[in-house]
Amino acid sequence: MIDYDDEARTYDESRGGEQRARAAAEAVQRLLPDTPGTVLDLGCGTGIVTRHLQHPGRRLLGVDRSGGMLALAAQRLPGAVVLGDGARLPFRTGSIDAVVSVWLLHLLAEPLAVLAEARRCLAPGGRLVTTVDKDDAYFVPDSDLAALTAPLRREHADRASDSTDRITTWAAGHGLQQVAETSFPGRGQGRSPRAWLKTIRAGRIPWCNQAEPGRVAELCRRLEDLPGQDQARPDPLYRLIALQA
Repeated sequence: MIDYDDEARTYDESRGGEQRARAAAEAVQRLLPDTPGTVLDLGCGTGIVTRHLQHPGRRLLGVDRSGGMLALAAQRLPGAVVLGDGARLPFRTGSIDAVVSVWLLHLLAEPLAVLAEARRCLAPGGRLVTTVDKDDAYFVPDSDLAALTAPLRREHADRASDSTDRITTWAAGHGLQQVAETSFPGRGQGRSPRAWLKTIRAGRIPWCNQAEPGRVAELCRRLEDLPGQDQARPDPLYRLIALQA
């Protein structure tokens, strides 16, 4: 498990920085109501996405359980961030008009307790916007690199707990209906074959570390044969859904 307090200072730069944050925020904006109200960013991290959600008449709040991440978020959103656990949110029932959760559910072994808290906080008619299917973001069509890495990824990567079917089934049982969806690219995250080789050989790809060494060696050989060794391939494509109370 990542220690987000330790990673706080380098987190944004290592995750696509402002490019990715703006792409995410623009997608979230498409799914948020265009009306005044309180919007809570659940798992706001450094606030790099949250601050781009500003809108006339909208009050932004951010909550995260990492003090290191929140120290940066507080600089971007003065007076609007709270240290807290997503499974025990420090907000009144029915007090939030929209809850946003970007790149959070896939990190949780049991995301349903966090979703239940988000549902509790939603006002009547409120909206929950969340990323889903994080694992599938990397299976980019028409990418030679994605095609080469897909077999080992599918076999050995831990399956995230944020599948659309799981989330929408839970939502239906709690009075939430999917009303919209969109997607956005993870700007600046598309790697080149050479960058992939470097990362694999440094032991920083967990699903490669779990695979048979011979298959990893074969993958590396095939990556070395790809044209455009320093050419970045397409960015991952993330999916967002909106659930309406």
